[in-house]
Parts: sequence; structure tokens; C-alpha cells
Amino acid sequence: MTQLRLPHYSLFKLLVAGGMMLLMAVVMLLFSDRAFAHGYIDSPGSRPYLCKLGQNKNCGAIIYEPQSLEAPKGFPQAGPADGKIASAGGAFPELDQQSATRWTKVPMTAGTKTFTWKLTAPHATSSWKYYITKQNWDQNAPLSRASFDLTPFCSVNYGGKKPPNTYSDTCNVPSRTGYQVILAVWEIADTANAFYNVIDVNFGGDSSDTQPPTAPTGLSASNLTATSVSLTWNASSDNVGVSGYKIYNGSTLVAAVSGSTLNYNVTGLTSNTSYTFTVRAEDSAGNASSASNAVTVTTPAVPVDNEAPTAPTGLHVMGTPTSSSVRLMWSASTDNVGVTGYRVYRGTTLVTTVSGTTLEYTVTGLTPDTSYSFTVRAVDAAGNVSADSNAVNAKTASGPAVSEWAPNVAYTAGTIVTYDGKTYECRQAHTSLVGWEPPSAASLWLLK
Repeated sequence: MTQLRLPHYSLFKLLVAGGMMLLMAVVMLLFSDRAFAHGYIDSPGSRPYLCKLGQNKNCGAIIYEPQSLEAPKGFPQAGPADGKIASAGGAFPELDQQSATRWTKVPMTAGTKTFTWKLTAPHATSSWKYYITKQNWDQNAPLSRASFDLTPFCSVNYGGKKPPNTYSDTCNVPSRTGYQVILAVWEIADTANAFYNVIDVNFGGDSSDTQPPTAPTGLSASNLTATSVSLTWNASSDNVGVSGYKIYNGSTLVAAVSGSTLNYNVTGLTSNTSYTFTVRAEDSAGNASSASNAVTVTTPAVPVDNEAPTAPTGLHVMGTPTSSSVRLMWSASTDNVGVTGYRVYRGTTLVTTVSGTTLEYTVTGLTPDTSYSFTVRAVDAAGNVSADSNAVNAKTASGPAVSEWAPNVAYTAGTIVTYDGKTYECRQAHTSLVGWEPPSAASLWLLK
């Protein structure tokens, strides 16, 4: 009896384990979009951010994750349902409680205003849009599309780029009076979702917080290069809480960071140029401190470099060429400043450029039973290029023809393709689809 039961029990455990793994994979697929992109507005303080700071009370779980107000994009045609706009679909229902007195309001004036997002996981972005309630909206009814002017007063097309961790839009806020709500929407480019934040504002009214933070102290500079400098400063204090710091070069805003950040690496500077930096603190009500102490730095001049690296030596073929690839190796070049890269050529055609510390490369996508000649050149940071290395000749082995993988192609078992510089063999006949690229479909393709 025992001998008969053990295999069934083992099979049962295997099935359970496999089911759990499948379930985990499905869950990861369903929620992967939510895991990668998060953010909230911290200046002027949004409703969820003021919950995090404790200025809004009885907010529920949003105090732990103000960055998680995610819902389908496409507002106003799509997006969260009416009555669930503030909570981005109802996951944090306390945010949808609406009355004229429920939420702390930050002072607002018409005209130029900067909205700063804190992105805990930046993501490729389609756009940033900002809407505002109508002048006579119902302050005691749940937020709905009828509450808002559905033409955004500010719309920024971001073209699919990935923004920095701290991102700001400067917008022209329309004229209003009294209590209004601003809805900010961050639309993600490569998912179906967006992030929604509402900001409770007061036009022309008194604010319970009119006290600015103290000025940051101890601003200092370090790690100065020709194009960058690292700044650090001591924290400001505020009667309610510091929501952010803004870094200036003279009167020009360089960057904005969160209230818990006390350093910033300024990049994109010009060599042999003087810069004067200051930092100001802000609170969620929009009160700004006076400037910190000023720090002046002069970036060093970049030395003129007209000397090319020496030519790479000892170029040779490693191992036996396959029907579609040849592995090359060479000895390092030298340079008066430093080698930054090597360029690999097939005849006169540039195949690739590798880093200055890389001394080998496998050329793929070659034709079977074909002779090739390879050379390598070194390059430095100033763009100086060495002479050619010695030339090395290699002939690929006989074998099936190789082509680049493409979608909507009928592949037979044994077909050889290249993808992203690597070679794969088809395991079983199929017609390729987008999403079935060789690295993503191990059941269909074998890495050679």
C-alpha cells in the first residue's frame, strides 16, 4: 500500500507547487504595472501628501503610500469614476469624503505656479495635465466630472521620456475665488494607467499657515568636476513641516527636491565657468524661506587633448567560428588621458563600440561559410581615434542561413536567427508574434 501511495502523493505535491508558481506568475503579470510607477505632488501639498504629513486627519492607509493613487488613464473620457476621483478609483475611500471643511487648504493665487511631483519610481511618461474646479462647484458633493472645467489649464506633452525623481511643471493657474480643487494627472506612456492627485486650495482667503520655514544653513559644495558639483545643506525647520527645497544658480531654478532630501548633484555644467548656488525651503502652504548662504564654485577647464590612443595590438580569433559568429580578443591601447572605448569593424563597416575596459567581442549575425576581415580602433574622451589594429581574417562554419528575428514569420524547428546580438535556434515550429521574442520565449528558442 505504502509503495503505491508515495508516487501519488509526490505527484500531488508537484501539482500544488506548480499551481502556486502559475498563480504567482499571473499575479506578477497583473500587477507589474502598479509596481513600477508611483508618484505624488508635494508642492503645493496635495491631499494625500498632507495626509502623510498629518495635516489632514483620518485619511486611512494613504498616509503610508501617497504615491499609489493609480487608475486607468484618459481622463475625462476614462479614468476613475465620479465620486472616486480623489481616491483614484476607491482604493483609499477616505480621500473621497468631500465637504467645504473636510480638508486642509493651501493658499493659491492666479498666475504662474510651480507644481512639483515626487516620483518614487519614475516611468516613461506621455503627459502631465492639470484641471481645476468650476467657480461655483458644489463643495459638499463628491468630486465628479461636473465639478471640473474639463479643459486642462495646463497640459505638458512629455513624449514618452522618463522624468527625474523630482519633476516640476510651471503652469498659469486661472483666476478663482475661495475654495477650489486642482486635479493633477500623470499619464504613463507604456501602461494603461495614470496617477491622480487632488490639491485643495484657497484663493484669496486666510491660511492657517503663514509662517515660512527657516533658511537652510551650511550649504557646501564638493566633488567638483568640469560638468558637475555635489551640494549639501542642513535641514530647515517649520511650524508645520518642510515639504521641499529648491536649488538656485543665481536667480535660476536648477532643481526641486523633497523635504527629506538634503543634497543634490548638479549636472550639465560648463567647464571653466563660475556658478553661485543657494537653496530655499518651502512648506506645503507655499511659504518659502529666505535663501541659504551662497556657495560659489568655478568648474575646472577641460585640458586640450589632441593625442590619439595607440592602436590595439594582438587582435585574434578566440576558439572556432560558428556558422554565424566570430569571437574576437585584443590587447589594450594606451592614451595620455584614458581610453574610453573600442570600435570593432567588419571590413570598413562599424559593428559595435564597447567600453574602454572591454577587450573582447563576439560578432554575430554572420553568414555561414563566408570569409570576413576584422579590425579594432581605440577612442578617447576627446574623440581622438587610434590607427587600426592588425587585421584578422576568419571564415564562418557551414550551416543554415541566419536572419534577424522578426514578428509574423513562420519558423520551422532548427531555424537559426539573431536577436539583440545573440543567436538562437528554433525549438518547435511556430509563427512569431510580438511578445514572443527569443529572450522571452525559452520554450520556442534555444540560446546558442
